[in-house]
Amino acid sequence: MGEITIVDERRIATYAQALEASLAELDAEDALGQTGQDVVTLDQQSVGRLSRMDALQGQAMAKATAARRVAQRKRIAAAFARIDEGEYGYCTDCGEEIAEKRLELDPAVPTCISCARG
Repeated sequence: MGEITIVDERRIATYAQALEASLAELDAEDALGQTGQDVVTLDQQSVGRLSRMDALQGQAMAKATAARRVAQRKRIAAAFARIDEGEYGYCTDCGEEIAEKRLELDPAVPTCISCARG
């Protein structure tokens, strides 16, 4: 891997800011999505069978969305770890530099396009 230049440090700082913004968005989404994950009331007096099924499906979707947010947080944490180790911007599989456009689309991406394709 090459020595980090001032331009590289600025670029990495920009990506770190984007990662921080992504974390803030995830926090906001967590706050909004919490009510969708609440326990569904199964009292047949207050809710009909189809309404309960719809509520259960909504709950399942909210839980799946929360799981995706957890996975994204892990990807972001791994990107910050690579920044701290001086490995950010390099593919975790082959060690080659990740294209800047790829990092602009997803600053948490760990692999180059070649390794991502398999």
